[in-house]
Amino acid sequence: MRKIKRILSIQDISCLGKCSQTIALPVLSVLGAETVMLPTALLSTHTMFKNFTFKDLSDQIEPIINHWKSENVEFDAIYTGYIGSIAQIEQVKKIFRDFKRDNNLIFIDPVMADNGKLYPAFDMNYAKANAEFCAEADIIVPNITEACFMTGVEYKEKYDVSYIKMLLDELNKLGAKINILTGVSLEDGKTGIMGYDNNTGEYYLYQNNRINAVYHGTGDLFSSVCVGEILRGHSWQDAARIAADYTAKTIEVTLESPDKPWYGVNFEETLPELFKFI
Repeated sequence: MRKIKRILSIQDISCLGKCSQTIALPVLSVLGAETVMLPTALLSTHTMFKNFTFKDLSDQIEPIINHWKSENVEFDAIYTGYIGSIAQIEQVKKIFRDFKRDNNLIFIDPVMADNGKLYPAFDMNYAKANAEFCAEADIIVPNITEACFMTGVEYKEKYDVSYIKMLLDELNKLGAKINILTGVSLEDGKTGIMGYDNNTGEYYLYQNNRINAVYHGTGDLFSSVCVGEILRGHSWQDAARIAADYTAKTIEVTLESPDKPWYGVNFEETLPELFKFI
C-alpha cells in the first residue's frame, strides 16, 4: 500500500469563490495527499466580488507553526499560493527553513499579477520580494506577467519561442531548480506551459487547445493538480501536462453549465475524471 504523502498548503481562504485553499484541499485530497492548511488570510469572497471582507491572519502563523514543531510534524511538500504581504513572505521563508528536508518539495506559485498588471494590493517592492522568495523553491509556476515583474523583462502580449526561452533563462537566475511558465501561447488557438529544468538543461513545451474564457482560480487549479501529481510520482513534465489538460477540460465543462458561473470553474464536476488525464 502506498504511503499517504502530507502537503502543507499556504494561501488564503476565500469562503466563497472557488480559489486558493478551497481548490487546493479537495484537489490534493482526491490525488491522495493529506492536505494541511495554513491560511494567510480569511476573505468572505475572492477579490473579484465587491465589498468583500478581509482578515489578515499573520499573527496566527507563528503560533500554529510552533505547535506543529512541538508535535514533530513533517511535510512531503510545501505549496504556496496567494501570500498577502512582504511580511508574510518573510514568515513563509522561516517555515521553509523549519520544515525543509533533503527529500521534500518546495512548490511556489507567485500569485501577484496577470495580463501585464500587478494585482491592486501589490507594488514593485512586492514583486522584488517574490523574486527573492522564488530562490527558495524547487519548482515555481509563474504566469508570463508575474515572470516579467520578477525579472524586469518587458511584458509582451505577442511573442515567439525565443522570447519565452529568454524569460525562462532570466527566471533561472532567481535560483529555483525548475521553472514552469503558464499561459504560454505559441500558435493561434493553442495555449499551455513551457518549462526549464536546471538539473538537465532541458526545455519542455506543452500546448493544448485554447478556450475562449477566463475564470478566477484556474491558476490555483493548475498548481494544485501539478503539485499533487508530482507527489504521486509523476515527473514535473507529466504533472504539468496533466494539470494543463485537466484545467482546460474544467473550463469547457464550466462553459457548458446552465448556471453560467462567472466567479470560478466547476471543478466539482470534473474531480471524478481527474485520473483519466494521466
